[in-house]
Amino acid sequence: MGSVADGDPLDLFDAIGEFLADHRLSSEPSHYAFVHEVLRDPDGALAQRVARLTDGGVRITGSDIAALGGTAAAGAPVPSRPPRLAIVPTPPPAGSATADPVQAATDALLARTEAQVAGFSDTVRSIHAETSGFGRDLAASAAAMRGHDPLTGIDQIAELTTAMIGRVRDAEQRLADAEREADTLRDALDEARGCARRDPLTDLPNRRAFDEAFAALAPDTPVAIAVCDIDHFKRVNDDFGHAVGDRVLRAIGQTLAAEAEGALVARYGGEEFAMLIVGGDRDTTVTLVDAARSAVAARRFRSRETDTPIGSVTISGGIAFGTAADCREQLYAEADAALYRAKAAGRNRIVCTA
Repeated sequence: MGSVADGDPLDLFDAIGEFLADHRLSSEPSHYAFVHEVLRDPDGALAQRVARLTDGGVRITGSDIAALGGTAAAGAPVPSRPPRLAIVPTPPPAGSATADPVQAATDALLARTEAQVAGFSDTVRSIHAETSGFGRDLAASAAAMRGHDPLTGIDQIAELTTAMIGRVRDAEQRLADAEREADTLRDALDEARGCARRDPLTDLPNRRAFDEAFAALAPDTPVAIAVCDIDHFKRVNDDFGHAVGDRVLRAIGQTLAAEAEGALVARYGGEEFAMLIVGGDRDTTVTLVDAARSAVAARRFRSRETDTPIGSVTISGGIAFGTAADCREQLYAEADAALYRAKAAGRNRIVCTA
């Protein structure tokens, strides 16, 4: 952790902003004050504890700040990304299968969208009825004035005009409210689409995003699919617990994404990651994937709860080559078979199809 304590105050300000962004912390004053204290004295006890917590690429959370004595202790843990629209799906009935949280959120959004569309339709129908009433009132006033002295109709015209202005303003307000609601729903739908294609643990694209990216390629595009699996991951979970295993999984996913620049790196399921490499030749692709494997092997992990070293955690991988015209499932199966040959050959290596 570099020191900015003796530099320009603007440098410290920028460093605090980068820290908050890197760890996906909201910029509330309590978080800002905590990070300021950490960066102000990088050799201090607090900074050293934060360094141990974040070793291995692990992000610090709001609950970690509370545990370290930060002023966020009275609040709830900070989510990885602030939701733009709070959606609380209805829990499944007792005894039923657990609902898919993404599907539940999507269902809630669809229900709200339908309600908003229905409300907007009601608003339009109401305004249409009121404008029809304006026409009838004006026609009746015109007929009455043709049979009388025009001066006698001035009061009636003023009353009708005042009523029309009031109704128009009311209609404008209702339309503005409907437009704001539509904008809110549009943002929420965009967020839901993003969540549906992103793995919540690693923040990487998920299997759905990977499959859609492959399907979007032109048929003659050269592609490679690499399948990578963490070696002996069950040992990490058994020896250190699933919370530690989750953090290791997240750190490895972030390392793969950072090292395999230009490739789509997705969590495909469990401790398995998939890479979609487009347009590269065989040698370049193998070098890219093996460099990512090597970067993972070079990391050293330890349990933040006990400070016990976890040591090296490695991955094995298999690569299959083809074009986007090939069956994605078949290419993936070929890469998966190569992965198991890598496991059988001793792990911590990359094997390609012939």
